[in-house]
Amino acid sequence: MKLKIAVTFLIISTSFSIAQNKVGTIDSDYIVNLMPETKVAMDTSQKYGSTLDSSFNIQVVDFKNRVDKYAMREKEMGVLEKKTIQQELATLEKELQKYQKNANMLLKLRRDELMRPLYKKLSDLIAVVSKENGYSQVFTVTGNQFAYFDSNFDITKLVMDKLGISTPTDRQ
Repeated sequence: MKLKIAVTFLIISTSFSIAQNKVGTIDSDYIVNLMPETKVAMDTSQKYGSTLDSSFNIQVVDFKNRVDKYAMREKEMGVLEKKTIQQELATLEKELQKYQKNANMLLKLRRDELMRPLYKKLSDLIAVVSKENGYSQVFTVTGNQFAYFDSNFDITKLVMDKLGISTPTDRQ
């Protein structure tokens, strides 16, 4: 009798261990920061940022010169001339702020463009390592994102079937 209970317990525990998914984590940012290609991408990004900065600095110097010129001549100007120059300076200041905002956005886009191949390379390697080691899911430690998941465990179709939703022919 004890043998039957032991065998039954062994079979049940084995079936539970087989049915469990293997989940892992990865610090993808740490790995990307150690990749040699990252230094090249960051250097290229910094050079691009320097180009944007130099153009911005030229505009700032021009703006400061106009403000200084206005300040020196302000006492001898008429009301209409003061108002006109003040409006011009306000417009230039807004343009400088807009340029700086756009430059920051362009720099971010350029950095993302340079880093995208590195993250793609890492993602492909994560998938290979995950498959080789039997992981069904791998989370990034820097966020709640999947670095890899086995599509065999995706229940999207099952839920759609329960809801009575048919799968479109060209799912994007």
